[in-house]
Amino acid sequence: MAEDVKPTRKNLMEIEDRIELSERGHDTLEQKRDGLIMEFMDILDQAQDVRAGLNEDYERAQRTINMARAMEGDVAVRGAAAALKEHPEITTQSKNIMGVVVPQIESSRVKKSLDQRGYGLLGTSARIDEAAEAYEQLLESIILAAEVETAMKKMLEEIETTKRRVNALEFKVLPDLYDNKEYIEQKLEEQEREEIFRLKKIKAKKEEEEKEQEEAEKAAAKEPETVVADD
Repeated sequence: MAEDVKPTRKNLMEIEDRIELSERGHDTLEQKRDGLIMEFMDILDQAQDVRAGLNEDYERAQRTINMARAMEGDVAVRGAAAALKEHPEITTQSKNIMGVVVPQIESSRVKKSLDQRGYGLLGTSARIDEAAEAYEQLLESIILAAEVETAMKKMLEEIETTKRRVNALEFKVLPDLYDNKEYIEQKLEEQEREEIFRLKKIKAKKEEEEKEQEEAEKAAAKEPETVVADD
């Protein structure tokens, strides 16, 4: 509360410094918030495209696997899947976007050539090849979607945190500082007026005393001198 602040010029200067610092911080956070929102919108557009592509890849993978099962049977499909020796590898790194650390997922050994899939070409058909290729593409889409979705979540969390800080400065910290500054200025003005009034009274009293002394001196100067006769 403003009443809890001592109305001194030292406190006034400290509050003015805090106001200046808080205003600069508020402007900086607003710029960061706006920049984060722009980056988030770009990632959101990318996420929508990735989701659409993921759905298409999933539907294609389902169609090809169903066709392979229908043409080759579940045993042949499971056998081809079990023949895989080199499994995909995923590594994660990080990148910085407007001060927000987001993951960057790298994958390897996802898409393979026919001879890298492990199953024999003579015992399988093109249906299994198509299903394998479709699922390899689906896996890459899933990895990309995971990267984009995680980045979007982290960006959104940082936006909310920054918005709370902006609101705290705008609606709590700065108004309190402005109130404290106004309170101290009013109190200092009151003290100054009281001091001026006190000095005026002292001056008036001094002038009155000087006037009375001057009148007394004049009166004394007008009194006749007493003559003492000789015997």
